[in-house]
Amino acid sequence: MKELSFAIFGTGFWSQFQLAAWRELQGARCVALYNRTRAKAEALAQRFGVPAVYHDPEALLDKEQLDFVDIVTDVGTHAQFVELAAARKLAAICQKPMAPSLEIAQEMVETCRRENVFYAVHENWRWQTPLRELKRVLDAGDIGHPFRARVDFITVFPVFNNQPFLRTLEKFVLTDIGSHILDTARFLFGEARTLYCCTRRVHRDIQGEDVATVLMEMGPTSVAARSGETSVVCQMAYAENYLEHDRFPETYVMIEGERGSVELGPDYWLRLTTKRGTLARRCPPPRYAWADPAYDLVQASIVPCHANLLAALQGQGSAETSGEDNLKTVKLVFAAYESARTGRAIHFDKDGEHA
Repeated sequence: MKELSFAIFGTGFWSQFQLAAWRELQGARCVALYNRTRAKAEALAQRFGVPAVYHDPEALLDKEQLDFVDIVTDVGTHAQFVELAAARKLAAICQKPMAPSLEIAQEMVETCRRENVFYAVHENWRWQTPLRELKRVLDAGDIGHPFRARVDFITVFPVFNNQPFLRTLEKFVLTDIGSHILDTARFLFGEARTLYCCTRRVHRDIQGEDVATVLMEMGPTSVAARSGETSVVCQMAYAENYLEHDRFPETYVMIEGERGSVELGPDYWLRLTTKRGTLARRCPPPRYAWADPAYDLVQASIVPCHANLLAALQGQGSAETSGEDNLKTVKLVFAAYESARTGRAIHFDKDGEHA
């Protein structure tokens, strides 16, 4: 396959892991970096041997021969850079959350559709090894139709210490971790039919919510699950309270089915229980020397996410987290805020729009 050339926009904390993960794959080469503070881009370029550095995004796009851009900037600039790429018929990948509002996200997807260019969101959470193993067990059908499930990301991790800007966000936990957890629920159980949400602010010195509980009735995603919907509770919190089983950044899942249950618990233990008893096994992620030990579960999932996106860019299948697909997750995030604000359940039609 042809090697694809790309540029990374944004050289903050996550870009080093994004770039390191690309280097784990054959078929893509980073040829340029953009950052508005040039010195930061120069430091990353020197570390990874990237030949070109820019502090002007349009100059980069005008001078470099690229196949795609990988956007790792703050959410408020995603639309700007996606539109710059689309205007030049360049494929674009951007980080989650896609956009600061549903309207902007819809415009981004429509722009790329109109320009007929590839667009995807780097939603790597669903690519975590234990979650992929859980999906395989669920699809195998041993537990029958999953009628109830819980997806939990509740941690004492002091996220505000290393990302203090999060304190100032008016919308926090649902856009930050909720983008991942609601997407994981879609990955496991299909599309939401109804949604109800309540939020809390435990930290008194922050602007947004740090606790959210979302209840959804979700549709099937596999032959094994076609007999009905699944009641799914997603619990998210950065409350920094004391928890016995907290292992940041693990996601815990409990699924009850008509013929059994399956649980993803602490330390990557997957337990499948049926009339034959309980089968337990660990599903740890691969380890990479470049990963931050505090985030290695999440950062390891960047590699298979990259692999899926690269294959799609090379014409080998489709992107699992295309812009069109991730827009469905964005709709859930903002529907959750609407539900929390109004105290009402949100209903969706078959196309994922408000009924």
